[in-house]
Amino acid sequence: MSQTPSELKYASTHEWARLEEDGSVTIGITDHAQSALGDVVFVELPEVGVALAAGDEAGVVESVKAASDIYAPLAGEVIAINPSLENDPETVNGDPYNDGWFYKLRPADAAEIDALLSAEDYQLQCAEE
Repeated sequence: MSQTPSELKYASTHEWARLEEDGSVTIGITDHAQSALGDVVFVELPEVGVALAAGDEAGVVESVKAASDIYAPLAGEVIAINPSLENDPETVNGDPYNDGWFYKLRPADAAEIDALLSAEDYQLQCAEE
C-alpha cells in the first residue's frame, strides 16, 4: 500500500499539495503516482513566475514506462522549483513527499486547497482505479 500522509491535500490527478507556514503551497506527485510510473528518469518543471490556473498543465514527469503530465491542483504563481530534480529525477521515487517535491506556488486563493481531496478520499479514489 502506498503512503498517503494525512496532513496533505490531493488532486484526483495524483498531485499532492502542502500549505506552508509562509502561505506558499508545495506541490509534488503522490507515492501512488510515482509507483505506477516506475523509475523516474526526467522531470520538466514550470518556470518561476508563471501563473497557473487550477487544472493547468504544469510540467511532465517521464519514467522508463511512460510520460505523464503534471497538473496544478490550485491556481497561483510559481515561486520556486526543485532544482535537484534536474540531475536526480529518481528522488521522486525515493521521497515523493519531501525531497522529491516539484514546485511551490503563491496561491491566488489559499482556500482552494480546501477543495482538494483528503488523504482518506484520495486512497478511496486510488482503490477504485
